[in-house]
Amino acid sequence: MRFSLPALIWTVVFIGEYLHSLDHKGRVSIPKKFRSDLEAGGVLTRGLESCLFLYAKNDWQKLLTKMEKLPLTKKESREFTRYLLAGAAEVKFDSLGRIMVPAYLREYAFLTDETSVIGVGQRVELWDKIRWEKYRKEVEKKSEEIAQSLEELGL
Repeated sequence: MRFSLPALIWTVVFIGEYLHSLDHKGRVSIPKKFRSDLEAGGVLTRGLESCLFLYAKNDWQKLLTKMEKLPLTKKESREFTRYLLAGAAEVKFDSLGRIMVPAYLREYAFLTDETSVIGVGQRVELWDKIRWEKYRKEVEKKSEEIAQSLEELGL
């Protein structure tokens, strides 16, 4: 889904939750609904909470631009930049709509067979199915508390 409103920073918005199998070669199908916004390819990298982040190339470039503005003198800035960039891999779709997940990223995210592919706004996340279910249930238990804390930020 593309938005042309100038106030929006991201060019795509991904939503939804899907379950796909990771094949023996390390390929996983990305939902057709997401592929149109990723047709030029994407960038897959280490995410947070042991998942993987998949960005459309345009949005990856916007993220890089923001990261370049982080102060080089701050250790956290250098560490986070290294964390995201060193683990990044460009991905393209094969004829069946699959991407290859490099072995080091599969290991990082504990991906083995069943993979939850979820849309989270400007990115897609890939999770091990069991880890995703556990994480989602933990967040659901404290959703009211999270909502109250976000209210302070104007959400």
